[in-house]
Amino acid sequence: MISADIQFDQASGLRALKRTKPVRVIAVTGGKGGVGKTNVSVNLSIAMSALGKKVMLLDADLGMANIDVLLGLHPKYNLSHVIEGNRTLEEIMLPGPSGIQVVPAASGAQMMSQLSEAQHIGLIRAFSELKHNVDVLMIDTAAGASDSVVSFCKAAQEVLVVVCDEPASITDAYALIKLLSRDHGIQRFHILSNMTNSVQEGRQLFEKLVKVTNRFLDITLNYYGVLPFDDYLRKAVQKQKSVVDAFPRSRSAIAFKNLAQKADKWPMPSNANGHLEFFVERLIHASQLDLEASI
Repeated sequence: MISADIQFDQASGLRALKRTKPVRVIAVTGGKGGVGKTNVSVNLSIAMSALGKKVMLLDADLGMANIDVLLGLHPKYNLSHVIEGNRTLEEIMLPGPSGIQVVPAASGAQMMSQLSEAQHIGLIRAFSELKHNVDVLMIDTAAGASDSVVSFCKAAQEVLVVVCDEPASITDAYALIKLLSRDHGIQRFHILSNMTNSVQEGRQLFEKLVKVTNRFLDITLNYYGVLPFDDYLRKAVQKQKSVVDAFPRSRSAIAFKNLAQKADKWPMPSNANGHLEFFVERLIHASQLDLEASI
């Protein structure tokens, strides 16, 4: 049970967090590791920044943070220092390529459902003190279906599921979608087919997922698009750069730019629930519910 003082502090922090315009919050997930989720998060963030959006990229893989490695960044502090109240969000944020702001996670950090009430308050206050204006908050979740993955997906407005043409990828993506829809009320998902050999193959992969979800789940799957298999993406990773920056004319870079334009056309959240403080509020609420369910 949260005390009245803590509830007051939360309310005060949320009021202080008011923004003049809604923020688009996108959680990128995939069910299993190895589907290219982090590459999607990074490159989509950079491509959206190129459209003139102010993008914050949050590394929410609290067990194995790797966005900083992927981009060759060297964080001195990370999200765990913010949660503990030792640093502000401004102090840990790193300037990334093309003007994006990166919030580094801490490898081996606690899951969201394990945070104390005081740590929840610290997270709210951290966002309330944020001076940067944000148009898009991109969340790179962990692999699997842990409590933290569920919490971040529930708090986001859009859930983007990355799949590739492997039986394990399709099975795990379905299991995650089933969990989020049946147990947590998420009814809409965007599906991105990754590492495909053709546009047709990407569409067929989507249809495979639709076929099984239509049989057992009452949800909406939106076909977001396809990312081709591209050796330039591997070369960009070796350079610790995004493919959008390193090889802007490559097939994958062009695909990311098209996907960014598509995401930019998604309906914006209303002012009633689209501000950054509502994301934090939903995140805290979701993590508390997950903790109660596990007791």
